[in-house]
Amino acid sequence: MWRPGFEVAECRPALLRGLHRSFCVVSHVHRGTPERPGLVAGLDLGGACRGLALRVRDGEEPSVLEYLRAREQPTMVYRETKRNVDLVDTASGDGGARVSALCFVVDRAHHQYSGPLSLDQQVRLVRTGIGQSGRSIDYLEEMVACLAELGINDAGLDRLVLSARKLS
Repeated sequence: MWRPGFEVAECRPALLRGLHRSFCVVSHVHRGTPERPGLVAGLDLGGACRGLALRVRDGEEPSVLEYLRAREQPTMVYRETKRNVDLVDTASGDGGARVSALCFVVDRAHHQYSGPLSLDQQVRLVRTGIGQSGRSIDYLEEMVACLAELGINDAGLDRLVLSARKLS
C-alpha cells in the first residue's frame, strides 16, 4: 500500500470481506532467507481487511500484472484471485461501489505458510529476518505506520510491533 511500485490512476479506501491481513508468510527472499527467515503479511482466510484499492491506467494492466508477479511471487506462496471489494466513501463512511480486484491470497499448502504462530515466534522471525528488500521489522513498522495514516487500527500488528521494539 505504501510503495506500490507502479503508477496508480486512482486510490480508494476499500474493504475486502472473507480475508484478513495476517503475518503468516515466512519470507525466504524479500525479508529473510531460508537460513534466516523473516515474516511478512499475507491475506488469509476469514474476517475482513481494510486497506486500499489501487486502479491502474487503462492499458497498463498487463505490465503491472507482470511486475506484481515478479515482485510478489518469487516462491509462488500466493494464489492470484479476483475478489469483490467495497470502496469506502471516506466523507460519509458509507459503502461506495463494489469492484473486482486482484488479490494475492496466501496458499495454505505452501511450505512458507506459517499457520498460527505465538507472539514470541512472530517476534523472533520479525527481529531476525533480513532479505533482498531489507529487514522484516522495517517492513512491519512501515505497514503499521501506513495503516495508522489511513486510520486503520490492527490490534494484532500493533501488539507485534510493540513486542518487537521492546527487545531492540
